[in-house]
Amino acid sequence: MEPRVGIPRTDTAVSIERSPIDLSTPLSFETSFRFSLQSAASRREIWIGAAFLLLPGIGWLLNMGHRIVMVHRMLQGVPAWPSWTHPLALLYHGVVTFGGMLYYYLPGLVVGITGYRLDRPWMLASGIGLCVLATLAIPGYMTHYCQAFDPREIYNPFRALSRVRQGGRAYWHAWAIALTALGLSFLGLLGAGVGFLFSSVWFWQVAGFSFARVFSPRKGSLSEQPE
Repeated sequence: MEPRVGIPRTDTAVSIERSPIDLSTPLSFETSFRFSLQSAASRREIWIGAAFLLLPGIGWLLNMGHRIVMVHRMLQGVPAWPSWTHPLALLYHGVVTFGGMLYYYLPGLVVGITGYRLDRPWMLASGIGLCVLATLAIPGYMTHYCQAFDPREIYNPFRALSRVRQGGRAYWHAWAIALTALGLSFLGLLGAGVGFLFSSVWFWQVAGFSFARVFSPRKGSLSEQPE
């Protein structure tokens, strides 16, 4: 029998290496979800963040600061990682941004709780509305704070709320991605609860990348300063 002559075969799989995900990558669920899982360096940062969460309070603030520095690096045009450097700086940025969250949520909480205790539905509804506005403002001012670490981006309500308008439809796209990632992060509870340490850090980084992409210098919005 004549031997067959054909195309040589190999057992080696041919893989196509994906391009790195950065602020030049189009925003989508797929790119946002893969952002912090795309390399050994990025996955190592999740492990470090999860370990720090074992420190009550301080670990959460450090992770907040890590997200700030990670986004800052991307906005400056350098790789997002490594960002787990200079822990005191991370803690500082975590405290500053957490203070901003208290600053925006406090009025709504005071009005809402007062309305609930006095049985004033209109006050309760007003308080809830103020908390919703605070929530919507947070990603915008947080991302702009990452640009130059300017606290005025946080503690100027008019400037902070103007960022929502600047983000346009892409801002709501980023919100859809972030909320979906938040829901998926609770699947980490299935891993004996420990998995949530990793999935919650992943969620924060998904949100950080998504909103950074909306306000990236490529779109020009970070150079726009409201009057």
